[in-house]
Amino acid sequence: MITRHFLGSAFWIGIYFILATMPIFAMLIGPTPPGRGFWRELSIGFGFAGLSMMGLQFFLTGRFRNVTSPYGIDVVYHFHRNIALIAFLFILFHPFFLIVSSPKTLMLLNPLSSPWWMMAGAIGLLSFAVVILTSLYRIKLGLTYERWRVIHGYVSVIAVALSLSHIVGVGYYMQGHLKHYLWIALVAAWFSVLIYIRILKPLIMLRHPYIIEDVVKERGKSWTLTLRPEGHKGINFKPGQFAWLTIEKSPFSIREHPFSFSSSAMDTGKIQMTIKELGDFTAKIGEIPPGDQAYIDGPYGTFTIDHYLEPGYVFIVGGIGITPIMSMLRTLADRRDKRPLLLIYSSKTWEDTTFREEIDELKNRLNLQVVYVIEKPSEECNGEAGMVTADIIARYLSDDRMEREYFICGPEPMQKAVKEALVKLGLPLERVQSESFNFV
Repeated sequence: MITRHFLGSAFWIGIYFILATMPIFAMLIGPTPPGRGFWRELSIGFGFAGLSMMGLQFFLTGRFRNVTSPYGIDVVYHFHRNIALIAFLFILFHPFFLIVSSPKTLMLLNPLSSPWWMMAGAIGLLSFAVVILTSLYRIKLGLTYERWRVIHGYVSVIAVALSLSHIVGVGYYMQGHLKHYLWIALVAAWFSVLIYIRILKPLIMLRHPYIIEDVVKERGKSWTLTLRPEGHKGINFKPGQFAWLTIEKSPFSIREHPFSFSSSAMDTGKIQMTIKELGDFTAKIGEIPPGDQAYIDGPYGTFTIDHYLEPGYVFIVGGIGITPIMSMLRTLADRRDKRPLLLIYSSKTWEDTTFREEIDELKNRLNLQVVYVIEKPSEECNGEAGMVTADIIARYLSDDRMEREYFICGPEPMQKAVKEALVKLGLPLERVQSESFNFV
């Protein structure tokens, strides 16, 4: 039986394919330039497809819930990153096949004699290269997340605009009203999304600010921020979801970062996010004074127990990956849910195991079994030593293991190892849910 989830996924994949290939099919409609040869036509097709895919990138990062809900926003962002490489390759094929078919085309790259539209195309190509290289090698280039976002955002718009100027200047395959209307519609759609993301959405957020009520230090170099809505009811979220957080700046700022909710979804009067000191922004998270203003863009994500009504859950987490799981546990406790729960919690040291005191208290309110796996164990810790392995997981799984839903959260190497362990134990991957915040 085809589920609604599958239909939603297939629908958006189909829409993407149609929009990405529409300029190619438009080449075949109406008058076409005669005698241009196969390789030249192929180069045009690659160029149109690559530019169309690059324009669609604005939609993929627009955080439209209807688009992201069938897959999870982390999957959409990973698709955005990988499809950009394919689109850039298509764009590179455009000049390559032109030069192969006619080496004289190289003469058009002379900035002293080439037409303006040729230079627009060349600079547009270089701009796309800057976007790709700074994304692939951001850390090696020493770019902070905020500086990278500036480059990525503005240079992408410049690259698309220059590429469109190149198409208009060349003039081929632009004859006829239908082709004109098609390109006008595509360009209007791309830039309408930009206007929504950069102007309309921040204006909406500006009317729904939050106040940071408290900043509390947790174990493992982590801090819990408590935010209360100011002048509005706040938002409803599902346990395990996340949102983009902007602190002190206006919602027009690029200084926003994704963090999971750690509070109970049943407590609508406040929001809590627990953040570990890791990057440039989070390194100073503990210095934020209560009373600062903040803005929330969310909730997002499909990593939530509310989508899976199984008779029990297994949570396997590492480090700060406990954050969304805490939201789930707190929510289940507030709902007085007595379904069996297993938490396998991996941490480097016992001292750095975030929330361990509250987790032990939650065992009194939940049907919860907790297994700590400590990489560098001390005498006072209770549990397993080393890393999470298939043998450790197998020791604590119950007889109804095939009926439970599994949630994995933590560093990517840990998630990969745990998934391999679950497959080794014969558990189907369709029962395994995970989420990654490595969007860049």
